Amino acid sequence: MSSPLNFRRVCLSLLGSAVLAFGLYNIHSLSGVTEGGVLGLTLLLHHWLDLSPALSGLVLNAACYLFGWLTLGRDFVLLSLAAGGGFSLFYWVCELFPPLFPGIAAYPLAAAVLGALFVGLGVGISVRAGGAPGGDDALAMGLAKLTGLKIQWIYLASDLIVLLLSLSYIPLRRILYSLLTVVLSGQIIGLVSRSPARRKEQNRS
Repeated sequence: MSSPLNFRRVCLSLLGSAVLAFGLYNIHSLSGVTEGGVLGLTLLLHHWLDLSPALSGLVLNAACYLFGWLTLGRDFVLLSLAAGGGFSLFYWVCELFPPLFPGIAAYPLAAAVLGALFVGLGVGISVRAGGAPGGDDALAMGLAKLTGLKIQWIYLASDLIVLLLSLSYIPLRRILYSLLTVVLSGQIIGLVSRSPARRKEQNRS
């Protein structure tokens, strides 16, 4: 039997990171649609407490990865290093080229749907391999294991909390597009990340 930490899983983690980086660079970074999760929380803290996202993001992501390590083990940490490091590398490569959709901000509905597609596929592939490209992914994976809840509902709950708090400084219309993005991306993550073994267990129950 091959080791659970094998070449295929590392490649899947990197593939997911590449898809995620492409979507965030070409769509999310230009669309003006805000985020849930750790990123949305750092923006909220920056607005109300003037905390730098560089500092708050570091602390929040570190806490989430620590939680993931305690609940999911060593392989999770190693695969997450591949996913997180791969994301940074692929995003840097994307920055070497001009955005493919420079006018996407004028079409917020299309941006919300396309952004959700890339985030859902990218994160879902990495999570299926066992790694987390971001801190909120680590948190969702750990909570899914502890509670037995489907990962898409954990994503949705955490994103909804952050988006509701973000109403304190972001117009409702923008929040609604963000809500569409997080609902779609969370469902896609849940579908893509489900392993065949997990599907068989659910079908037997």
